Amino acid sequence: MQAKPREEVVTGIYLEPVPITVGDEVKIEYRGELAKNNADQIYLHIGFGHQKWHDVQDIAMQKTGDRRWMATLRITDNSCFNFCFHDSAMNWDNNNGRDWTYEIHEGHPVRH
Repeated sequence: MQAKPREEVVTGIYLEPVPITVGDEVKIEYRGELAKNNADQIYLHIGFGHQKWHDVQDIAMQKTGDRRWMATLRITDNSCFNFCFHDSAMNWDNNNGRDWTYEIHEGHPVRH
C-alpha cells in the first residue's frame, strides 16, 4: 500500500496523511502567524461535522523547533475534520473565519 503524502494546507500549515481515513493518526505542523509572533503556547482547536461542529476540543501543541509546533490525534469520526489555531492570549489563526476542513473517508470517499 502506498504511503499517504503530507500536504501543505497553506503556507506554514502541514497535514499528514492526506487524504484522511477513519482511524488515521493525523499530524499537524504549524508554522503560521501565531508561531511567527512567538506565542508562548499554541492550541489546535478541532471539531467534526459538516454544518455544526461536535466533539470540539483544544489540543496543546508541542514546540518542536524554532517557530514550529506539532500536534497528533487519531481520527475516529467519519464526517469532516475542522480545525484552526489559537494562542494562550486567544489570538486566532482561523483562515479569516473560515477555518480549515477536510473530508474523512472510510477507505473510499463518503457521500453526503
